Amino acid sequence: MRHTLEETLHNTGIMVIDGAMSTALEALGCNLADSLWSAKILAEAPEKIKQVHSDYFKAGADCGITASYQATIPGFMAKGATREEAEGFIRRAVELFKEARSEWWEEEGRESGRTYPLCLGAVGPYGAYLADGSEYRGHYGITRDELEAFHRPRVEILWDAGADLILFETCPSLEEAKMEAGIAEDMGIPYWISFSCQDGRHTCEGTPIEECMKEFEQRDKYPNLQMVGVNCTHPQYITELIRRMKSITSLPVAVYPNSGEIYDPVTKTWHGDFVSGRYEQWAREWMEAGASAVGGCCRTVAKHIEEVSHAREKFLNR
Repeated sequence: MRHTLEETLHNTGIMVIDGAMSTALEALGCNLADSLWSAKILAEAPEKIKQVHSDYFKAGADCGITASYQATIPGFMAKGATREEAEGFIRRAVELFKEARSEWWEEEGRESGRTYPLCLGAVGPYGAYLADGSEYRGHYGITRDELEAFHRPRVEILWDAGADLILFETCPSLEEAKMEAGIAEDMGIPYWISFSCQDGRHTCEGTPIEECMKEFEQRDKYPNLQMVGVNCTHPQYITELIRRMKSITSLPVAVYPNSGEIYDPVTKTWHGDFVSGRYEQWAREWMEAGASAVGGCCRTVAKHIEEVSHAREKFLNR
């Protein structure tokens, strides 16, 4: 039986999303210096992905994002896998989540009174497969048909494997998001779309966020769309983005930005330090601005999600 976003939001008041998979895997000793990024661990050390999911449940996450952001059939095949093996690795991303969820639920979740975590089948943008930074630009130079042929098989695998909802995340462009939404609508399955933004007004490709919201506010065109939002964006832009999204959309809004550290694309390193309590303050601000779900993206770990959980408790009990 699949679980729904609606019941999770109802049970939690505000849904806590988990944090970065890659950062947590690196902390466990995984080397992600590869075009597959965290997806390579699906093949090399799947038990560590399972551990990351479990750690986020313990930190307070009400849902989790599968380790499939950069898991693609052509990506795995380029590394020597057969198509069947590649499909199996993508399916494994959902299976690992479900195993971790079941074990956590039996060990402590059920007794704690928490909600049963929602499985979000992650689909990253085409640029994530290219691994050249274009996931933050959105200009790929390929046709819509080619883009759809790239995305559709992964969506089908994640759904067939038992994801509760498909999450099209880090979308840099409206056109790619529309194409992804079209796949989900063709399949008649629930999904949410999360954009990456360059500032408090525009997606990474440069489209005003209000224009994106107007497109997806067409409920007759996108009846299976459950939520919209922003991820992989600097925290300083999130409050304004929430307000701009909520001025247009009737859907719940989700935000899971980066930690606040700054990424250097030349050295491929992050700079900045974790400041205790800062993410909690941000999370409270985003909830006050109207976010229905809050979590973390790049460089966030379990302690960030604990802070989001604390912020929610204070917000709901204010």
